[in-house]
Amino acid sequence: MKQWKNIVAVAAFTMAATAVQAEDKFVTIGTGGQTGVYFVVGQSICKLVNRGTGDHGIKCTAPSTGGSIANINAIRAGDQDMGVAQSDWQYHALHGTSKFEENGPFAELRSVFSVHPEPFTVVARKDSGIASFDDLKGKRVNVGNPGSGARGTMEVIMGEKGWQMSDFSLASELKSAEQAQALCDNKVDAIVFTVGHPSGTIQEATTSCESVIVPVEGAEIDKLIADNPYYSAAVVPGGMYTGTDGDVNTFGVKATFVSSTKSDEETIYQVVKAVFDNFDRFKGLHPAFANLKAEDMVSAGTSAPIHDGAARYFKEKGLLN
Repeated sequence: MKQWKNIVAVAAFTMAATAVQAEDKFVTIGTGGQTGVYFVVGQSICKLVNRGTGDHGIKCTAPSTGGSIANINAIRAGDQDMGVAQSDWQYHALHGTSKFEENGPFAELRSVFSVHPEPFTVVARKDSGIASFDDLKGKRVNVGNPGSGARGTMEVIMGEKGWQMSDFSLASELKSAEQAQALCDNKVDAIVFTVGHPSGTIQEATTSCESVIVPVEGAEIDKLIADNPYYSAAVVPGGMYTGTDGDVNTFGVKATFVSSTKSDEETIYQVVKAVFDNFDRFKGLHPAFANLKAEDMVSAGTSAPIHDGAARYFKEKGLLN
């Protein structure tokens, strides 16, 4: 009889465990290249979410992806639940402009929160003779992989300047993880990146070979900042990278965390709660997060409406009226 009771107890436990397992909700966060900060953002969010899986039943993965535009398109297609994207591409997706004109406005796009600032950054070999953005003409430049925010921003600047890809002696499309080696192997003269600092890729490039951060400034850049609310002047601090001692002027965007109305309120609420209830832990997961302020993350760079699940948490904490 005792043996039978044990068998029944084990069976009951197994059924209960199976029921709990069946209730687990799996969510996917699109990130970027494995050496970029977007990858760290997604991995960090998932790390905090997965610490509480036993309470809320959400399991999170954050694979490497093509970046901002690819993430938004994947969310729209239902292939990802959430993703990291530059604030400018969030704006264009919502309104169906620029890269998103063909598919039209993504009215279901929702902001969850913003993360770190992302200056548009150009790194050039010191022996290339490149001292300004205009010096890229006629050079071998990695313009970024299609679907990445860096590539999109590069094309925006080129459009302002009236440049074509043929203006470069080579316009390569390497992913962010491949850029530093290509620069130091002398396969390209310069690489571009829209990224939070310090960046692992740029640290790799500037320590592996003599290279410098190049300013991105001038009348066309001033016009972009004046005409577009998602752009602002930015600075790459001097001394952050080997070979560049002084501050370098550029412009940039915000990294933002986005989803859509397809993701239910409770799931987004729990994801936001996992991050903001462990805010100090989150800030410690990458140097680019060190100066984040919760109140700024609710509104800065969030051009799409706030997701109902995020709004619910922010209102509970007094971060949103």
